[in-house]
Amino acid sequence: MLKRNVLRYQRAFDRVYRKGKSIGDRFVVVFFVRNNLDYTRTGFLASKKVGNSVRRNRARRLMKESLRLTSVELPKGYDFIFIARNTIIDANCQQVQKSLESALKRTGVV
Repeated sequence: MLKRNVLRYQRAFDRVYRKGKSIGDRFVVVFFVRNNLDYTRTGFLASKKVGNSVRRNRARRLMKESLRLTSVELPKGYDFIFIARNTIIDANCQQVQKSLESALKRTGVV
């Protein structure tokens, strides 16, 4: 059974990039758009600029854990894409969490 709160397909990602807005911070960039559903979907990306597969996976894990620990609640009915910047390599979870919270608060939907 697939989790419904995960952004999956290329057309869904393209829609967020094309119609959505973006906010950048020190360690992450957040893209977001309204999805007209009763739940929120999230996607976590790290490009090859971040590093090899070990570093990219660590970056994604850091972002997921930071989102889980954050006090900011994501609103229902939105698609979010969190993209790791290459500065995330030397960051710890607390630093990424602060960066994520800051970006989410500046989106205006949280």
